Amino acid sequence: MPTLYHHWLSPAARFVRVLLAEKRVDFDLRLEKEWERRPAFLALNPAGEVPVLVMDDGHAYSGVMAIAEYLEEVIPEPPLLIGDADERYEIRRLMGWFHTKLGTEVTRHTVQEKLFKRFLGMGEPDSEAIRCAAHNLRTHLKYITHLAERRHYLAGQQFTMADVAAAAHLSVVDYFGDIAWENWPVVKDWYVRVKCRRAVRALLTDRITGLTPAKHYAELDF
Repeated sequence: MPTLYHHWLSPAARFVRVLLAEKRVDFDLRLEKEWERRPAFLALNPAGEVPVLVMDDGHAYSGVMAIAEYLEEVIPEPPLLIGDADERYEIRRLMGWFHTKLGTEVTRHTVQEKLFKRFLGMGEPDSEAIRCAAHNLRTHLKYITHLAERRHYLAGQQFTMADVAAAAHLSVVDYFGDIAWENWPVVKDWYVRVKCRRAVRALLTDRITGLTPAKHYAELDF
């Protein structure tokens, strides 16, 4: 059975978890505390970052975008990178946007300030970084609104990797209750559709000891 090295609030690891579940792959989850820099883990991925997917033959795969492409090649059904060249380009573009731009401008700050600093004794949260993340989040929610007003899902009419990427990041932010959903009804309607998928619901059972999620976090109709 494949093994996925992850930690609970890594959006990249959440993304791969959903891909595997959508493709109905049974896998083991192994919690990896990246900050410990374990030699055995560094041997799997010298970058020292989750996710790392170890397949049954022992081969280890890292890099969130590379893993997504790999899974689509070796487990083509159901497809999550679909359409003609232009449509697949749009899915890839949005994946890159969410994993890179949203991740850098919002999720990384949120996890760093509200999780790592608290649990790793890294000092008090930086209020300026938190304000910056909140400001950037509004910009990204406006962009998702723009997409969801024009398409049933973010890249088109069907659920794709683009939706998985956005949901992976927003689910982390939502764990902390940082999204005022009443102000973003179009995004909320899209997210409700995504949350109802079995593969995404599995994420919503995650709990970190000592850090309770927002009350609505696991609710499908909130």
